[in-house]
Amino acid sequence: MSDVIAPPSVRALARQKGIDLDRLARDLGRTTIAREDLDSGAPVASAPAATSSYWDVDHSLYGPVTEEPTSRFAQIASANLNAANALIPQVTHHDRADASAIEALRKQLKPEAQARGVKLTALAFQVRALARALREFPRFNASLSPDGKTLTLKAYVNIGIAVDTAHGLMVPVVRDADKKGLWQIAAEIADLAGRAQARKVGPDEMGGASMTITNLGGIGGSAFSPIVNPPELAILGVTRSEMRPVWDGEAFQPVPMVPLDLSYDHRVINGADAARFMTYLCGLLADPRRIMV
Repeated sequence: MSDVIAPPSVRALARQKGIDLDRLARDLGRTTIAREDLDSGAPVASAPAATSSYWDVDHSLYGPVTEEPTSRFAQIASANLNAANALIPQVTHHDRADASAIEALRKQLKPEAQARGVKLTALAFQVRALARALREFPRFNASLSPDGKTLTLKAYVNIGIAVDTAHGLMVPVVRDADKKGLWQIAAEIADLAGRAQARKVGPDEMGGASMTITNLGGIGGSAFSPIVNPPELAILGVTRSEMRPVWDGEAFQPVPMVPLDLSYDHRVINGADAARFMTYLCGLLADPRRIMV
């Protein structure tokens, strides 16, 4: 098996151009190949290799160290993230949504959740709300061709769920999330997350997402800038809810607010689009009755 690390789209383009990735990697002096390396079919871009030499340091000169190899899974993920961050002009829109209604509804539905044997998490509401928002804003449910000339609008709504596992980040997909009820979405999230931890998620259960949600709520943090996962055009980051003072017209009231971070491809989505999208999404989360139908 080749040791060259390249996304599937890059491998496919290399085959179309008749480029030998192993030879190109040797000529460049590295193992990671991105799309821009294929532009001329020859190793004309030597800057990345030269830059990486600054990182090639013997750290043992400064104190005791240990080394461990990175898994092939992690190397592939790293290459994809590196290419996405290098090639996509990304902007992150930060917002907050009132989480009080969802938390009250979760508490009200707890007996039914126990009877069904389903853990009803806030993530299930977020998936349902995001699916509705993608129907309302179809340009967010699209993909841009590699040459940037064609926008593919999708008639389906699939939501990727980023799962932190011992072997790296995995993103299984809840398919047709706009057609599924809250209980079914909650059950699928639990099933996919559990099987991702056990490395039992099949290739057919990953890929093809309209947008991905990466939720750090159970860990911590107040905001972050997630990297868009191409060929998706945006990714929604969620962090831990926090109590915030909200003016009700007469006084400040403590309200649980959930921070939301939308990173998007600025080639297709502009700031006004993102602001409208997030205003709509926050409205759905603040009033979950609108997504229960």
